[in-house]
Amino acid sequence: MIEARRLHILRAVADHRTVTAAAAALYLTPSAVSQQLTALEQETGHRLVERSAKGVRLTPAGEILLGHTHAVLAQLERAEAELAAYGAGSAGTVTLASFATGIGLVVAPALARLARTAPGIRVRVQDAEGDASLPMVLDRQVDVAVAVEYRGAPDADDPRLTPIPLYAEPFDAVVPVTHRLAGEREVPLAELAKDPWIGPYPGNPCHDVVVLACEHAGFQPRLEHSSDDFRAVVALASADAGVALVPRSALRGMDLAGVVVRPVDGVAPTRRVFAAVRRGAEEHPLIRPVLDALVEAATVD
Repeated sequence: MIEARRLHILRAVADHRTVTAAAAALYLTPSAVSQQLTALEQETGHRLVERSAKGVRLTPAGEILLGHTHAVLAQLERAEAELAAYGAGSAGTVTLASFATGIGLVVAPALARLARTAPGIRVRVQDAEGDASLPMVLDRQVDVAVAVEYRGAPDADDPRLTPIPLYAEPFDAVVPVTHRLAGEREVPLAELAKDPWIGPYPGNPCHDVVVLACEHAGFQPRLEHSSDDFRAVVALASADAGVALVPRSALRGMDLAGVVVRPVDGVAPTRRVFAAVRRGAEEHPLIRPVLDALVEAATVD
């Protein structure tokens, strides 16, 4: 008989590619993870992982079991949801991870709605970058992620997750008030090819959006200054340190006295924001109202 908790460990190892990283995500010791993998191999009668200096990879038998693992764990999530519904599940705690702008734009309004419509549900919010919250959901550190599409993100049909689209927003060009294009109604990105740039660090989904937009315009941006805080990005632009692309919602409430904000000429670079839960958990009686409130908040905005 295969134990479900060992399937969780197998999936974590497949996701993180090393025993040490999987152990950290699961709050276990590496030796405990190795012991559970060994026990799982004994249960199945097959070698499931291969270790090397570069990490761990699944064997063909491990890949077969991983495919069934996604289905089994999703079904267990559904079972928990139905049992919670049977028990009325009207009160409890849901954990949610979101990037800062998403918290302001949809999470906080969603919490205000839940306070009126589902007062028994308590939501605990954690600030996490747009590419960090999905692994937190998969590792069961949180129940819900508000994330941003990025290169390397799980596909919409990933068997581990159920995504729920929330909103899409354009990036606007931010240039110093003294910039040669400050008087234009729209800014062609190609005209900024020789400028110094300010932007998020590699790994931040917004970094991908900026770089891809510039590549489509025919150049690689010369990123001289890096910050994941858009207030810092705008402050540097106001000091004439360079130009930037910033999500429109991130500019709300900022001091823009030293910069000019203009739409991008042509097709604007866009970030797409979605909520995600472990597949099978989307109808849990505590999680469903949270997802509905997020969608409603995004729609109203």
